[in-house]
Amino acid sequence: MKKKYYITTPIYYPSDNLHIGHTYTTVAADTLKRFKKLLGYDVFFTTGTDEHGQKIQEKAKENNTTPKAYVDSIVADIKELWKMLEIDYDAFIRSTDPHHERCVQDIFTKLYEKGEIYKSKYKGHYCTPCEAFWSESQLVDGKCPDCGRPTHIAEEEAYFFKLSKYRDRLLKLYEDNPDFIQPESRKNEMINNFLKEGLEDLCVTRTSFDWGIKVPFDEKHVVYVWIDALSCYLTALGYDTDDESNFEKYWPADVHLVGKEIVRFHTIIWPALLMALDIELPKKVFGHGWILFDDDKMSKSKGNIIYPEPIIELYGIDAFKYFLLREFSFGQDGTFTREKFLQRLNSDLANDLGNLVSRTISMVEKYNDGIIPAPGIEEEIDDSLKELAIGVADKVEAFVDKLNFSQAIEEIWKLVRRSNKYVDETMPWILAREGNTERLNTVLYNLSESLRLISILIKPFMDKTSSEIRRQLGLKDEIKWADALTWGLLKPETKTEKGQIIFPRLDIDKELVKLNDANQKLIDERSNKKKKDEKEEEKQTNTNNVEEYITIDDFEKIQLKLGKIIDCENHPKADKLLVLKIKIGEETRTVVSGIRKWYNPEDLIGKNVVVAYNLKPVKLRGIESKGMILAAQDSTGNLSLLTTLEELEDGASIS
Repeated sequence: MKKKYYITTPIYYPSDNLHIGHTYTTVAADTLKRFKKLLGYDVFFTTGTDEHGQKIQEKAKENNTTPKAYVDSIVADIKELWKMLEIDYDAFIRSTDPHHERCVQDIFTKLYEKGEIYKSKYKGHYCTPCEAFWSESQLVDGKCPDCGRPTHIAEEEAYFFKLSKYRDRLLKLYEDNPDFIQPESRKNEMINNFLKEGLEDLCVTRTSFDWGIKVPFDEKHVVYVWIDALSCYLTALGYDTDDESNFEKYWPADVHLVGKEIVRFHTIIWPALLMALDIELPKKVFGHGWILFDDDKMSKSKGNIIYPEPIIELYGIDAFKYFLLREFSFGQDGTFTREKFLQRLNSDLANDLGNLVSRTISMVEKYNDGIIPAPGIEEEIDDSLKELAIGVADKVEAFVDKLNFSQAIEEIWKLVRRSNKYVDETMPWILAREGNTERLNTVLYNLSESLRLISILIKPFMDKTSSEIRRQLGLKDEIKWADALTWGLLKPETKTEKGQIIFPRLDIDKELVKLNDANQKLIDERSNKKKKDEKEEEKQTNTNNVEEYITIDDFEKIQLKLGKIIDCENHPKADKLLVLKIKIGEETRTVVSGIRKWYNPEDLIGKNVVVAYNLKPVKLRGIESKGMILAAQDSTGNLSLLTTLEELEDGASIS
């Protein structure tokens, strides 16, 4: 029976199109699957998207569409990218899949009934992009420790998972399973930054937005990302369905591949949740580094996004995969530049591998009519090539097991470079000129056999290139990893089939212009598509005369309170805005309002106004506005602030 192996990528957050950084993880997971399959494993590979949450809801609103429609478009692009890269996943799980949503509700209920979840109130520093609450001590320079963005104080009713009780069990997990967190530096971070000081209970629901899975017994709450997204690793296998055969077969995961920014969620929160559910823990979590651009993390807001599609279209899947896996040490950060990419193509793929294939096949055709000869006279130099060649497979396997893809490829390239050197050392053209056929036949065979081994070794990393090398060698048999352990399996009399140069040399200056233009073109196309979609949405809205209704539940989410204006002045940076100080009960708030056209500041002091109290704070021309005052405006443009018929105390609730 085949050994089982379960690999996962992160469940990506589709707030926008994926860039090279996201692609990096998926390429690594796909390579690992291909490698394990070549070794004879029964492999299951899961990827997917985490589609709920406040950020998605806000992005959808910005784009004048629904959250589901917004993520559907992004997910379609992701799947198209994976198809382009020939990513061989077995499950693409979406957190909006009906069976996943039902399962998450079951998990939440189970945890609640076991006493692992309780209801309380939470107040703390909240990071909207990360959808995370942080304690004061966890902030770095007053900002989110994960993304570095500012946080704001938020308070809301919530359900909490008893994460604090799992501190000792997690420390024991790390001690008993030293490979659970890789690389080692990530484990040290988890212990020193989070576990050493103790854990706080984890907020696992939200009420400030509604784009998420409802808590089945308390529907004003939605299940927060931790339980929702992390459970995808289970639901992708059919957990909690009528058919749990894949879950029973493949769980626990052999490795979760994640970016370093989400290691905490996967090595503290995720195992604690599984412990609470009495589900076996994953064997390993590997937190790889970031691909940086000019030593900075790629971000659309920073304008340094590099999309993979133009690179793939111009230079092929294998060149792209090779660069990602060869250039960067998987556990560390690395910097991407287009220059580095093109230089690597020239040095490694054109000068080394492409040149070796071209030279070998050409010489077999020129000196032996395209027939691979049987070896003749052996010399000491042949032994050094053979010795190196038959030792590569074991080294590659050892490095891939450690997820050190870069070093695994380096071991293969030692054979590529040694084979090229062998050509220069043996000088087949001299042997041909001298009529030393026996020695020439040995050299041609050894070079061809070296290429056979290389074609096996690169198979998980460069599938198309492997197939093309084997086609040119005349090999039609199925690739087996075990065949890379033995020298001399290439059968003499095999007919070669010369093809085009697999990696021609590039003019880097010209290619830089071409690559930059292609990337910018895609950026512009996606920007124009969004603008077009917005116009279509607006058109649809304008032509739709059906009234939109809200429910009483929707209305109850709005908190209206009576406030008294105690100060008012013109906004220093905007001629349409007033800055008002409004007393609401014991609290005084700053509210920025675009009513300067209708009111002088001094005329408003002492007036009672109706304030939308629980709106998310927003900065208007540099001043934070906490709330909105309500007004009525008629068809002629006259405007009047809303107030009450009777004089009431400020702070009074309006319903």
